[in-house]
Amino acid sequence: MEPAEALRADARHNRTRILDAAREAFATRGLDVPMAAIARRAGVGVATLYRRFPSRESLITEVFEDELTACASVVDEALADPDPWRGFCAAIEKVCAMQVADRGFTEAFLTAFPGAVDYERTRARAERGFAEVVRRAKAAGRLRADFEPADLMLLLKANCGVATGTDEEAAMGSRRLVAYLLQAFRAEHAGPLPPAPPLTLSPPQAVR
Repeated sequence: MEPAEALRADARHNRTRILDAAREAFATRGLDVPMAAIARRAGVGVATLYRRFPSRESLITEVFEDELTACASVVDEALADPDPWRGFCAAIEKVCAMQVADRGFTEAFLTAFPGAVDYERTRARAERGFAEVVRRAKAAGRLRADFEPADLMLLLKANCGVATGTDEEAAMGSRRLVAYLLQAFRAEHAGPLPPAPPLTLSPPQAVR
């Protein structure tokens, strides 16, 4: 019979393999990759995966916890910048670069996980912080008055569309798109816009 220490080490090893496999799968195929495919990539059985992560929600939130924390830190840095416009631009550029580096991050950010309290708390903090970044940039007269914090979701969806091809092509396309949009966001370039779409967080997808 194996000692308890060996069993715990094996469990930790399996958990790490599952997280690494899920991170790679979500980054390349999105959040709808089948759980069975993640188990195969990790080299474990499906039952082992479910013992470690009983739901898709629990796996997704654990995989993207670090990315979400980094996203919140980007917003904190923008708020600490004494130049509101520079802070706004830096936040947009960094979040879009994170999105290109990990294509599953956008889906995770735009998906509601009501059962993941810490994850939702961190996202709510990031959203409140970004709203304040927007307010400060507007108050400084640099950001167009009709920009809405929800426009960040619209921007991320657009950026996701160019984050295809090779890593270098995706990065170049994203940087160019963001540069175009940041110029359009300037107050001095403001013109009439159609209404913003009702972008809302989507519920997590069913486990497969």
